[in-house]
Amino acid sequence: MDFRFRPEDEAFRQELRAFLQRELPAGWQETWHGPLGHMLEEDRAVDRAMRGKLARQGWLTLAWPREYGGGGADVLRQMVFNEEMEYQRAPGRDPQGINMVGPSIIAHGSERQKREHLPRIVQGQSLWTQGFSEPNAGSDLAALETRAARDGDHYVISGRKVWTTRAHYATWMHLLARTDPGAPKHKGISYFLVEMRTPGIEVRPLLDMTGEHSFNEVLLHDVRVPREALLGQENQGWYIATGTLDLERSGVIFSAYFRRLLEDAQRHLAAAPHGRRDPLTRHALADLAVAAHASRMLSYRVGWMQHRRMPAGTFASTSKLFSTELFQRIARTLLRLLGQHGALAHGDPRAPMQGGLAWLYLFTLSRTISAGTSEMQRNIIATRGLGLPR
Repeated sequence: MDFRFRPEDEAFRQELRAFLQRELPAGWQETWHGPLGHMLEEDRAVDRAMRGKLARQGWLTLAWPREYGGGGADVLRQMVFNEEMEYQRAPGRDPQGINMVGPSIIAHGSERQKREHLPRIVQGQSLWTQGFSEPNAGSDLAALETRAARDGDHYVISGRKVWTTRAHYATWMHLLARTDPGAPKHKGISYFLVEMRTPGIEVRPLLDMTGEHSFNEVLLHDVRVPREALLGQENQGWYIATGTLDLERSGVIFSAYFRRLLEDAQRHLAAAPHGRRDPLTRHALADLAVAAHASRMLSYRVGWMQHRRMPAGTFASTSKLFSTELFQRIARTLLRLLGQHGALAHGDPRAPMQGGLAWLYLFTLSRTISAGTSEMQRNIIATRGLGLPR
């Protein structure tokens, strides 16, 4: 089996790498930044600037069809882009707008919605947040309670959303709301595109255990939106949300982040007294490196299947499950190897690796919950993949 990418994909990787080395601020890659798109507050200005630069290169919506302003690339090229961006710790991506909202509008939106929203995403001028999860609807998303009632040519939306990442500076939200309370819970949900400046939207910060503000609670107080805010048909929102175009969702950003993190840790530990001669440290790092490579191969398999238009749901769950649990394992192991100084917080001048490991240890605790819990992924693997009874 040949695991190499096509020559043209590797040429694109080199072009992207040179671009990032030229355009990122001096010293950016040597400075600690939040992982996997988790933008620290002090990085927001760089994020906005880089998003504009990527848009001008035509790379922000690389895998979108050309007729909608995209690059017309395939899944493999998109996977190369995502992998290299994460490895280089580059900001500028809008995963909600690019991977979810845009494809949903392309597949289900009206011509008016396409004209209004797609150019803004292509040009990096809008930033989206997701209004799906609620206090009583997380893993069981179809239990959501937010209502949207028809009122002439408008809908009036009332409810409460939580864990809305970047809602405090996003310009738009794509949200799910119940439009038919009497229907079975999966069949009475509609999909809406709502501007965050709409009267009645209240954003409250939720600080996570790292002390960072990326999550929010969003209260919707009788928010009036025009009928054109409805994406697709009324009561079909669940099927739109679960059936967005399957762009690159292989999980390759996890393995790319792991590789860069382990390289940094190896350099730091090798410079420590007796670091190069300690067999336990070397064996622990080698074990993590092997696991990170396995994570990369799992994600490549998913990307290849998506490229061949093969159903990859079970394999995507396998990749997600393995990678998020490995993320926690890497954080625990590196924190142990760094010793007591490893627990010093980000920003402490005495902290090794700029305090990133202490921050990361706390951050990874949520990774096996978000985007589908490990328990849910195991159920999918067991029932859909192995054919086991429920």
